[in-house]
Amino acid sequence: ALPGGLGAAPAFARSGRPQAGWGVQAGDVTTDSGLVWVRSDRPARMIVETAATESFRNPRRWHGPLLGAGTDFTGTTRLHGLASGEQIHYRVLLADPDDPRRTGEPVTGTFRTAPVKRRRDVRFVWSGDLAGQGWGINESIGGYRIFDAMAKADPDFFLCSGDNIYADGPIAATASLPDGSVYRNVTTEEKSHVAVTLDDYRGNFRYNLLDSALRRFNAQVPNIIQWDDHEVRNNWYPGEVIGTGTPYPAGTRLDDLAPRSRQAFSEYFPISTISGRPDGRIYRVINHGPLLDVFVLDMRTYRNANSPDNQTADPVGILGREQLEWLKRELAKSRAVWKVIANDMPLGLVVPDPVEGKPDFEAVAQGDPGAPLGRELQIAELLRFIKHRRITGTVWLTADVHHTSAQHYDPSRAAFKDFEPFWEFVSGPLNAGAFPANALDGTFGPDRVFVKAPTTANVSPAEGYQFFGEVDIDGESGEMTVRLREYDGTVLFTQTLQPGRVGR
Repeated sequence: ALPGGLGAAPAFARSGRPQAGWGVQAGDVTTDSGLVWVRSDRPARMIVETAATESFRNPRRWHGPLLGAGTDFTGTTRLHGLASGEQIHYRVLLADPDDPRRTGEPVTGTFRTAPVKRRRDVRFVWSGDLAGQGWGINESIGGYRIFDAMAKADPDFFLCSGDNIYADGPIAATASLPDGSVYRNVTTEEKSHVAVTLDDYRGNFRYNLLDSALRRFNAQVPNIIQWDDHEVRNNWYPGEVIGTGTPYPAGTRLDDLAPRSRQAFSEYFPISTISGRPDGRIYRVINHGPLLDVFVLDMRTYRNANSPDNQTADPVGILGREQLEWLKRELAKSRAVWKVIANDMPLGLVVPDPVEGKPDFEAVAQGDPGAPLGRELQIAELLRFIKHRRITGTVWLTADVHHTSAQHYDPSRAAFKDFEPFWEFVSGPLNAGAFPANALDGTFGPDRVFVKAPTTANVSPAEGYQFFGEVDIDGESGEMTVRLREYDGTVLFTQTLQPGRVGR
């Protein structure tokens, strides 16, 4: 076990100079910009230096924010005017606010900026769901070992599809496995109970950075981060009130918890919309050169209440009207060959949210294979828009359901027919319980071409069933190849898609 207070950090001792034992991260990298993140163990001035090589000859210096208790000693610095399509080496120094000459040991990282020219290949990985169902950092199996496998792919970036933490999931020191062995977790005080306070949420994000594989990965691969329910509480929606006294206080309002989580989320990840907007908006589009735009959705903050989801009119849906109209505008404006829609919840997989025996649903689908109802109405509107505006190259990537699969949607199989065929790929978890495959809803005609999932619920990371996806876009042909991989990098399924077309 490790102490959970502000001073807790991996593998360093406090000294007279600021230290950055939680490593560094880069995020939302474009053709000429990126964000760099760090956390200090005390008040410090953040300084970033960039260079073309690891020797840091003739570095360019960026003066970042003063890190203090108001942001849990975290901070982000925006880098701009970078060379496109190049490897950028950076190092972060933390300076004593009272004596700028006193700096801690520099912490280094690297990332590639997106290309301006089409001919350079693009590769990225995606997954989600970290430290869920009580399965935390188990050093006997290599901790969060999946991050080492993803790093070996040398991707341009990592798209995290949400559930970066499980704020509602305490982590005990041990858990029993089916074969009689014991799963042993690193533990902290903040992870011993559900998160309620701002410091609880901060401690959840900080917990993951105790893992050395994740810190290595963060220093090598920039992130595009989105969130989902477990950043706050399982299956939450705006306006929800929970709690009978255990484990949450009776009458707990999720509208009180969500802003605390969002603040901690914004402190622990470098995200462009959060750093640039007072409302902390998470949905955004990341332009990654002429081959790729990534549309990062927020299917949590603006949704309506979970319900039987069978209403015949639904103006709010799962995105909210403002986000839906934004997505339409941005898709119509995009000139990228491929338009990846990062949906933190799947479209055609039925995700129940049973509450006191009521048949409520958590995602888009509700199991009725007929005409669109409930939240499906909003997705039908979007799919119709994509078809009639002749927007090509849309591919949907998601996580959430703790198994991996590939679904092909086709109007010839669907009750709703006014759309063009498309693919949705599912990956995850990163380090959480794995679960059997969800049922499909026939409204949009999904065909599950591939699936790998356990037959029992909550299979531990020690037993496998941890997954990530990899996307390669060829700079010459424009072909996109999607591979679904296991935690060790083993390829389970491959699908190649042609540019400028829809469907198979």
